[in-house]
Amino acid sequence: MAGEAKVIKTIHASPVFAEHYPYLIINHAAYWQAGFFWKVKRGERVLNMHKKSNLFLIFTKTFLICLILIIFGLFIFYGWQFYQKAYAETISLKNPKQIEVKEALEVDFSVPVWNQDYATKIKIMPEEKIKLAFDETRRKLTIVPEKFWKPGESYSILMPVGRTAMFTRIFEKKLIFSVANPPQIKTVSPANEAKDVIIGAEDPIVVDFDKSTRDYFIDFVLSPKGDVIYQNNPEKTQFKILPKNSVGDGVQYGLKIFSKVADDKDENYQPIYDGSFETVKTTPVVWEKDFTLRLEQARKYTKAKIKEGKYIDVNLATQIMTTFENGTLLNAYMVSSGKRGMETPVGTHQIYNKAPRAYSREYGLFMPNWMAILTDGKVGIHELPEWPGGYKEGANHLGTPVSHGCIRLGVGSAKTVYDWADIGTPVIVY
Repeated sequence: MAGEAKVIKTIHASPVFAEHYPYLIINHAAYWQAGFFWKVKRGERVLNMHKKSNLFLIFTKTFLICLILIIFGLFIFYGWQFYQKAYAETISLKNPKQIEVKEALEVDFSVPVWNQDYATKIKIMPEEKIKLAFDETRRKLTIVPEKFWKPGESYSILMPVGRTAMFTRIFEKKLIFSVANPPQIKTVSPANEAKDVIIGAEDPIVVDFDKSTRDYFIDFVLSPKGDVIYQNNPEKTQFKILPKNSVGDGVQYGLKIFSKVADDKDENYQPIYDGSFETVKTTPVVWEKDFTLRLEQARKYTKAKIKEGKYIDVNLATQIMTTFENGTLLNAYMVSSGKRGMETPVGTHQIYNKAPRAYSREYGLFMPNWMAILTDGKVGIHELPEWPGGYKEGANHLGTPVSHGCIRLGVGSAKTVYDWADIGTPVIVY
């Protein structure tokens, strides 16, 4: 009110003001009240403005915090996505198709992994016992069967959840691989139901497979003889088979072949071939007049009379010498034996002595590559003779009995037999 009195006093001190502005004096209280309320309202407006300003600051701070959190969250999210992609794991099987029964599988990882995650959790379906081994980089896993994969089977490898070396997750994965079928027979010689078959050291039964049988056992059964002996090539794709006993003439034989995985049980042998053939009847033989064809006949039909060691076979009827070793026919040569009246003695003889170039005083000629077959040295095996004047008997006499009792061989053939035969080698002449 002191302020009010002061205003009134100041107004009343000026008559002119009072005269001209009486309504101000009269209504001064109303003006004062209006000014007070204006100030109050102005204060309220200021207060409201402060309140609004504080709310704006709060909103701004909240917005900025949320924005920072969102940006940070997006950074974390996309950073993690990038991190996972940078260290994303891919798993692949190196050899998934047609592996062999004992072949190792290789599982390749694109980045190093924690091998403990896979040590005992990998499963194979159908179930097989396996062995696992990681390499030093922990990026390659080798899986081998404890025994073998089943031929022709399809397997699944169930890879569990794992981790990379950078702690990113590896999801479950299924890998599939297949196992090759057992080796199949390509050809058998002689063919099934073949006739006039010759079986011998130079003509064994030959079985060819489409791939190596290295991981398999192959069993050959020949009937009626039964047991056989065989040899195979280094790749084990070809087998040559001979009966342990001699092969009969004109006999029907059956051949059965079985196979199994090497580590499998014997009762699991599976038949893979069942065939037959008939051997040739060796008698009677009509000998060819052509000497080349006759030699082929001799190689085909001549049977060993001695099964062990070396021996020389001389057929006077065909004028052919055949050499054998341990029952195996080595070769056949045309000869010229003793002419009529001076026939070569038949029987079982042997080589008593040898000389590279013997001289016959009785006939006045040289006998290269001499091998005596009688104790008195009067009959032997030698090359076509030569006379001191330089004449040599012609090869056209081979195949015709024209000698004085000896068995004459052609040039080259005589040297081959001479080098091969030992003192004491049997000579059978018939």
